Amino acid sequence: MNDVFQTETSAEAGKLAPGRMVLVVGPSGAGKDTLMGALKDKLSASESVVFARRAITRQADANAEDHDTLSREDFQSLVSAGDVALSWEAHGLGYVIPKTYDSAIQSGKTVIANGSRKVLQRASEKYETAIVLLITAPVDVLAERLSARGRESREDIEARLKRADLEPQNVPNLIRIENTGTVDTAVKAIIAALDL
Repeated sequence: MNDVFQTETSAEAGKLAPGRMVLVVGPSGAGKDTLMGALKDKLSASESVVFARRAITRQADANAEDHDTLSREDFQSLVSAGDVALSWEAHGLGYVIPKTYDSAIQSGKTVIANGSRKVLQRASEKYETAIVLLITAPVDVLAERLSARGRESREDIEARLKRADLEPQNVPNLIRIENTGTVDTAVKAIIAALDL
């Protein structure tokens, strides 16, 4: 019997194991990208943690997340074939966490990926251990950070924050990190919460 078969049969109802899928979510302005960059640097020597690189149906942008670009046709093809770890659509874009990260989970690694509230249920159905890492901050702090970016008007920011789901409901394995202190403090809290 091979190791993959043993791993799959030991998982709850065929869910992928023994590793973990950690999906990072949170409202705009919470500092997700900053914290994930610092966490990746801090854990660069770890062989048990993998940071997922997403594929998105938009061109690379120096001011946005570092990602692979795929066409809308390639996105639809991958999703239709089930050749993804996770996928979702938001804001007119398609997002993919590549299937290669499922192999990392099957080999016992922790995969950390930028996620979306839209895919949390699917992740909990697919992985034996799916963790939601919610990065957040009080609304006034979020508004101040978004305003400092200079991308949106005050009215747009207020509308965005009213739409934001600051506290996802009915989410198993939720870890909440309030990002109001230093980056180092938040990174230490994440490492402790995930036992990395």
